[in-house]
Amino acid sequence: MKKGDQLELKITDYAFEGRGVARFALMEAMRAKIITELHSTADTEPKKFVIFVDGSYPGDRVIATITKIRKSYAEARINELIIASTFRTKAKCKYFGVCGGCKAQNLIYSQQVKFKEEQVRDIFERIGGLKDFELLPIIPSENEFFYRNKMEYSFAQKRWLTEKEIGSMQEIPDKDFALGLHIPGLYDKVLDIDECYLQSDLSNRILNFTRFFFKSRSISIYSTQKHDGFLRNLIIRQSQYVKDLMINLVVSEENERLFTEYKNALLDGFPKITTLVFNINKKKAQVATGDYEIVYYGPGYIHDYIGKRKFRISANSFFQTNTLQAEKLYQTAVEFAGFVGNEIVFDLYSGAGTIPIYISSRVKYIYGFESVEPAITDAKVNIEINSVENFQPILADLNKSFLPLVENNELPKPDVIITDPPRSGMNPKTVNDILNLKPTKVVYISCNPTTQARDIKLLCEGGYEVKKVRPIDMFPHTYHIENVALLIKK
Repeated sequence: MKKGDQLELKITDYAFEGRGVARFALMEAMRAKIITELHSTADTEPKKFVIFVDGSYPGDRVIATITKIRKSYAEARINELIIASTFRTKAKCKYFGVCGGCKAQNLIYSQQVKFKEEQVRDIFERIGGLKDFELLPIIPSENEFFYRNKMEYSFAQKRWLTEKEIGSMQEIPDKDFALGLHIPGLYDKVLDIDECYLQSDLSNRILNFTRFFFKSRSISIYSTQKHDGFLRNLIIRQSQYVKDLMINLVVSEENERLFTEYKNALLDGFPKITTLVFNINKKKAQVATGDYEIVYYGPGYIHDYIGKRKFRISANSFFQTNTLQAEKLYQTAVEFAGFVGNEIVFDLYSGAGTIPIYISSRVKYIYGFESVEPAITDAKVNIEINSVENFQPILADLNKSFLPLVENNELPKPDVIITDPPRSGMNPKTVNDILNLKPTKVVYISCNPTTQARDIKLLCEGGYEVKKVRPIDMFPHTYHIENVALLIKK
């Protein structure tokens, strides 16, 4: 087997990150060669070799091209679909397969959540070595489409060209202007889109208006290679429970005349917009945040609810992207913790205080530890909005030990620790801090079950046992899984 080979494969399983699994029997001639070289007396049964096939599902029979080979597995892409799985369905979006936003839109949704639940079990058992825990049924998303409250689009000088456009051998007049989503793996190529089923129809109309406004005026697009150009990103944020709508345009410099023209035209066309912000990003890095921001219309922020709690969301604030599912996620954490009202809680990676404020009426006191200073500022605002008196946000570098902060501030030891780290999981020092603090319960929320299982394994080696786990689907049609786990001190 070598890179570029084409094999006929039957897909039998589905792996994490959305890849079908085939098990290929090595040819007898290859087996004989291996046995001879190793002087082995092993049996001569064909050895099964795992091949991960992008874009395939159990039940598919495909001709696949090998793209990468490792000692124990290979990776491949579909060259021809011979027999389609009964789990397949027609993708709703015309950009599916090119755009990287949705990986599994052609897989029926009921099967998507089933696979995600199975993957959590597999990850916990295989990576974490965890066996005796209860896996509760996954909570599916209330909405399959239009579930996001935030969309981030990129401007680019290099528009992704379709095979048809490339094959036409004709001059393409608009190839140097794109506003849409990045092609997976290509930081400088953007797919120019006129519709997306992730946020709303209104969001799509604002996207198309913005493209026409700047394209018709021949406004330049920022280049990371040349470090020049004006347009960088368009970010649209919509509230679920409040009629708030924010437009955040990220540009490389101030331009008062153009800002005013865009504001007037935008508000004429979309009176539902409640605030317009310009983020000025002078950095070379292609990030959708600015060195500073200018509020051109409205208050510069929006509001939304999770449960009965109201939160202020500024242009660069983190807020759970699927508002409806966020409430189910937090409620699962509450049920796992089993609060009775007298608990001291530490919330690690507390962000803008959404979890502490959500649980504040159920516990005695919460200390939130967060490393991003603007998030601490947002948390203090949200404390005032909700008249919460039992939550203290604390600036802490969670890549270092936070125990000195606990000791220097003479904080009481926690009964429960809630932790919701980024995809990379917790720093080993943070894991050690939890073990030293010895809370009765740890509720671990994660958007990456792989790093979650790794960290939980360390906690279990330090005296905890995982009792129950529940996945929540926050992002339909993607391989991302949000997962909540409860650990009890032995």
